[in-house]
Amino acid sequence: MVQSFYGSVLEEIDEIAKRINLDSGIHKMIRHPERELTVGIPIERDNGDIEVFTGYRVQHSSARGPCKGGIRYHPDTNLDEIRALATLMSFKCAVANVPYGGAKGGITCDPTKLSKKELQKLTKRYAAMILPIIGPRADIPAPDVNTNEETMGWFMDAVSMYEGSTVLDIVTGKPLDLGGSLGRREATGRGVMLTTIEILKKLKKDVKKTRIAVQGFGNVGSIGAELLMEKGCKIVAVSDVSGGLYNPDGLNIPDLIRYVYGGDKIQLLKNYPTEKNESFISNEELLKLDVDVLIPAALENQIHSGNADEIKADVVVEGANGPITKKADRILNEKRIQIVPDILANSGGVVVSYFEWVQGIQSFFWTIEEVNRNLETIMLKAFQDAWDTAHKEKVSMRDAAFMLALRKIAHAVELRGIFP
Repeated sequence: MVQSFYGSVLEEIDEIAKRINLDSGIHKMIRHPERELTVGIPIERDNGDIEVFTGYRVQHSSARGPCKGGIRYHPDTNLDEIRALATLMSFKCAVANVPYGGAKGGITCDPTKLSKKELQKLTKRYAAMILPIIGPRADIPAPDVNTNEETMGWFMDAVSMYEGSTVLDIVTGKPLDLGGSLGRREATGRGVMLTTIEILKKLKKDVKKTRIAVQGFGNVGSIGAELLMEKGCKIVAVSDVSGGLYNPDGLNIPDLIRYVYGGDKIQLLKNYPTEKNESFISNEELLKLDVDVLIPAALENQIHSGNADEIKADVVVEGANGPITKKADRILNEKRIQIVPDILANSGGVVVSYFEWVQGIQSFFWTIEEVNRNLETIMLKAFQDAWDTAHKEKVSMRDAAFMLALRKIAHAVELRGIFP
């Protein structure tokens, strides 16, 4: 039986807390989210029927600043998952050293079965339902799985109607014309690219001879793959929910992106007209390919105790949140597979969300060169800190990143004291 996502996160926290001799009281505080809200979201469907969806918002910690985290729309979204993601966000922000705590939100729904009008209704009603606990200085949502800048525009509008004035900084990941930041859409994928290139350098591997497989061809996977291809890496496989494409000579990622995202509706890879040397594979087959780097950029728990022994990649860079279970993590470490953990590898999104928030407060917006330069500075500093800690403490990169983050969060709690 696969361990729950939240259970894996708590186990990691417990192990690291013991390793660094964390105060037991602070340990208890960090194990528990500060606030959880579950809401019923009624909307009128296009056919006139009323349907009620379940939504969540979890705030894990505000010790280091306002809570920050995305909103996902997915049929499997549940409170356990949202708790885990909110907790990981606290650690992700601490590793990157941006002044936020962690939060996460979601709605249990299948967005592919909802019209654009229905999605807008769902988003605006959800915004109204969680409004009592969010705000530009309290909790700032952002896009996540199956949400995007359009979703954030709807969300921002709903809050602005309640407030009676335009509230641009209630969310990040907004359209540029509504106070969004250049580079935000590409930020998580760019961060994955930066950390992948950096680990290859540390391991003295030739970037231009590196073969990479990417599971998940959404925002993170597609952008990460394209940027890595631009750096000279060979992307031999990609996949989405329908399955994957494999070409030992390398795939043309820009062509695939145009096919999947170039029309009015997102296309599945299974319908892609294959060319010479290209073949269809399953997501499970992609994970087991003999490649240099594997980037799981889909959903959590994709690599587990049932398939970890068959992972052949030398390096795994976690583009998704929690793609490797705790048991699988131990197996991969025993196999001496180098893992760049999610709280480090995919933190580019929250870093540029922070930039967007700062730009919105100042009403002064940066060039794309400034955004990307500052993102690279922060990502490489966080990577180096984790790398140095891993070698100093003789632990994995994941444990090192969690050690750094846990110490920062704990120190903030100590400095603030317990209220009242």
